[in-house]
Amino acid sequence: MLIYNGTVHPMDAPLLPLGFVRLEGGKVAEVGPMDRCPAPGPDDLDAAGGHILPGFVDAHCHLGMFGNAVGFEADDGNEATDPCTPHLRALDAVNPQDRCFEEARQGGVTTVLTGPGSANPIAGQFVALKTNGRWVDEAVVKAPAAMKFALGENPKSVYNDRKETPITRMATAAIIRENLAKAQEYQDKNAKADEDPDTDAPDLDVRLEALMPVVMHTLPAHFHAHRADDIATAVRIAKEFGLNYVIVHGTEGHLVADLLAKEGVGVITGPCLGDRSKPELANMTLENPALLAKAGVKIAICTDHPETPIQYLPLCAAMAVKAGLDEETALAAITSTAAELGGIDHRVGSLTPGKDADVVVTSGHPLDWKSRVEAVFINGNRVV
Repeated sequence: MLIYNGTVHPMDAPLLPLGFVRLEGGKVAEVGPMDRCPAPGPDDLDAAGGHILPGFVDAHCHLGMFGNAVGFEADDGNEATDPCTPHLRALDAVNPQDRCFEEARQGGVTTVLTGPGSANPIAGQFVALKTNGRWVDEAVVKAPAAMKFALGENPKSVYNDRKETPITRMATAAIIRENLAKAQEYQDKNAKADEDPDTDAPDLDVRLEALMPVVMHTLPAHFHAHRADDIATAVRIAKEFGLNYVIVHGTEGHLVADLLAKEGVGVITGPCLGDRSKPELANMTLENPALLAKAGVKIAICTDHPETPIQYLPLCAAMAVKAGLDEETALAAITSTAAELGGIDHRVGSLTPGKDADVVVTSGHPLDWKSRVEAVFINGNRVV
């Protein structure tokens, strides 16, 4: 498949004002200017002067976890009965038949990181998925992709209503810290048992098994944190345990942008299209991504679907541009940098030869609200 005669945004190389992308075997095979373009065939796609770019990546959402227009029967995002549930897998909850997957594709979103909500301090495992397929296992890019932790208002509110711990930020942090320490101890015991045949391995603990990759630094930690003090707690815990981590939401990140840049932590910002519906969103501003990026913080932009419907991911990036974010940085925040912060940039996020053939063709600049998504390819197959 050849997609030609369009402005190409490779995201790992300079913009091509007029170029082509060749797909082969489900992968990107070649990218170049039109003067090097192979002769197109009848089944190839003329972009007609539009824009050709990698499929959009939503680095944090709950697609398929909270069913569209269904209610409790499909509300599978929060197991609000236990504050520590690292063994829960989004893979076991995602419903790929949810109509929002189709809307994601129609909006050019080809890959998502989706998983549990923020009711529990340790919420469970996120999964990276393509947005096509009838069987969730067929769509997996990486499982698990991250371990979700939640700080701030949500765990407090959930368990205060139940008159159970945690009802303070102290207790939320303590639950996270306690279980990470237990996972370290569990991992040490397993390592000793592997080295010494006379040493018994510990009894199976599915929670600690799930947390072991986190403390071994092979599974990223995603910390839900809005307020600046909650962001600081996430950084503090991550440093204590040497975690590979990112901040999710980071609503007050702009208040501590220089400090986040100094720590070298990435932030998946958003959602931006909504109201200040709870106290910890009091300082929400569309300028947050721009201010973080200006300070040197690596950012992605997410919808947090269903908070903002997933098809509006490019609109969220466009709003960030309106608030001062550089246009190319905004595009990267929903493609290459989103894939990098999500730990899946070896597969998606740029039109790099050898990466998955996930491509979006738009009628105009992808961040122009008047532009239409004309075609979407996932793994080289046209899905829109």
